[in-house]
Amino acid sequence: MERVAALPPLRDVLARHELWAQKSLGQNFLLDLNLTRRIAREGSARGETIVEVGPGPGGLTRALFLEGATRVIAIERDHRALPALEEIAIAAQGYLEVIEGDALATDYPDLVGPDGGRIVANLPYNVATPLLTGWLTPPTWPAWWRSLTLMFQKEVAERIVAEPGSKAYGRLAVLAQWRCHAHILFEVPPRAFLPPPKVTSAVVRLEPRPDAVDVAPKAVEAVTASAFGQRRKMLRQSLKQAFQQPEAVLEACGIAPTRRAEEIPVAGFLDLARIYEELGRSSS
Repeated sequence: MERVAALPPLRDVLARHELWAQKSLGQNFLLDLNLTRRIAREGSARGETIVEVGPGPGGLTRALFLEGATRVIAIERDHRALPALEEIAIAAQGYLEVIEGDALATDYPDLVGPDGGRIVANLPYNVATPLLTGWLTPPTWPAWWRSLTLMFQKEVAERIVAEPGSKAYGRLAVLAQWRCHAHILFEVPPRAFLPPPKVTSAVVRLEPRPDAVDVAPKAVEAVTASAFGQRRKMLRQSLKQAFQQPEAVLEACGIAPTRRAEEIPVAGFLDLARIYEELGRSSS
């Protein structure tokens, strides 16, 4: 992609289009090409269709092409960024598709087609968690994507990979580790962004588990919402929102009713979710 490599520096593009990051959109632009190319490599971009959410001026978009992506679908809500992205689309000779729209309301399988693809993105902070949750909980599994390589605030990244017994362990860890292998690749300091955020960021990679336990996502979400909604209470109390007789259900799963949500491994929540699903079917 020689024409992409020949594009002017991003700082010049920002100035020419008067494109400055907006806090209301959760924007923080990455301008360091070495960093964006590292993210693209970690995202296994070569030879792949890549979905990017919140490309902004296109720093990561450029890197994806430079690292060998064959097609990039960029979803951008901010219309101010579209002229900058159009310049990359021209240089990429038709292999960049820019969609102006809400990433939370996008039909991703329809966009990428039957061959699927990967998601690589510096996610806008204000929608990062709901986007991830949506990608983790499609009704059928495996999902349309082959991997997720995503930038989060470090605190969110730690919640994704947290282990039972830690303060960071909660609903997000259960949802992510139920269906994926998840690990933090590296941290990114505030100075790497324009404007610099007040927190450190981290890049996380999630790869789908082909043998993920088959249980309805709504059941997992309901059980974890109940358990972690009152995480300081014992499960026999906090699970009353999910079960009429939580103690009996806990005993059936081999879980002591006096334990708390943060102590229960992912497998324990999946056992609870199966019973929740079965009870729902028997009452309908």
